[in-house]
Amino acid sequence: MHLGANAVVHRFDVRRGRRVVHRSERRHPHSVSLWYSPHQPCDLPVQSPREREGRRATSLCGAGRLPLVASGMRNSVIDYAAAEAHGVTVCGTASSSTPPVELTWALLLGLARGIVTENGALRSGGPWQSTVGADLHGRRLGLLGLGKIGERVARVGLAFGMHVSAWSRNLTKERTAEVGVELAPSKEDLLATSDFVSVHLALSERTRGLVGAAELALMKPDAYLVNTSRAAIVDQDALLAALHEGRIAGAGVDVFDVEPLPPGHPMRTAPRLLATPHLGYVSRANYATYYGQAVEDIAAYLAGAPVRRLP
Repeated sequence: MHLGANAVVHRFDVRRGRRVVHRSERRHPHSVSLWYSPHQPCDLPVQSPREREGRRATSLCGAGRLPLVASGMRNSVIDYAAAEAHGVTVCGTASSSTPPVELTWALLLGLARGIVTENGALRSGGPWQSTVGADLHGRRLGLLGLGKIGERVARVGLAFGMHVSAWSRNLTKERTAEVGVELAPSKEDLLATSDFVSVHLALSERTRGLVGAAELALMKPDAYLVNTSRAAIVDQDALLAALHEGRIAGAGVDVFDVEPLPPGHPMRTAPRLLATPHLGYVSRANYATYYGQAVEDIAAYLAGAPVRRLP
């Protein structure tokens, strides 16, 4: 099948747990492919942009009567009204919340023990033991949000022997008691008393800019901030200023206001920052689920019985 010179093929190697993007139809025996052509209306299924890419998917709707396959069952970049107006079927896939929990702790532990600094020194012949690690046991972990991911992060903190508190606008004592953590009396109290703060909230008009310059100023100078949720929850300029001025010990960030980060973006060179390129859900198990179920979605659509329809 000829897809045109500009057709983009997204291929996932299910054996090696690796995604690659090609502009050809060459296939691999252990891979599955999804594709779209930006200029060629057709009846082929299309993989939508993931929510983290921050692009609206209406342009794909305009390319023809194309079903969209979204990674996960919630995707804010898809204009569902436009999809419906164009007769476009939108289907999703399952998605595990375990990988972002694990990445949250990778960033937190990396910050606390200076892993990147020490590894760089060791490999380059630098000083031996140049940092003194921050302890977790007995310290306070403050969670902004106690949903599915926040709860799992909390349970790991408790296993480390940390005091764990949580806050969000609608969080109740019953919910925190269920998880075994404390309910912080306010956002401000949580920020002022925590040694580690981790963000686990969905982005909405109420959470956009929730942590700004005034909130960062409340944090202890030896405290760390981790954000694996959405960049806009934390004011990016305020965070950069706090890092450059040393007003907090450091930050671990997996989400950004622009993705991919352009060359020269200040987040690429900020001090006291441990950053990863939005790896929260990027794991072999999750990608096997995304691409495997995307194929199931395609087969069901072609059979006239779409599954996992969104919204």
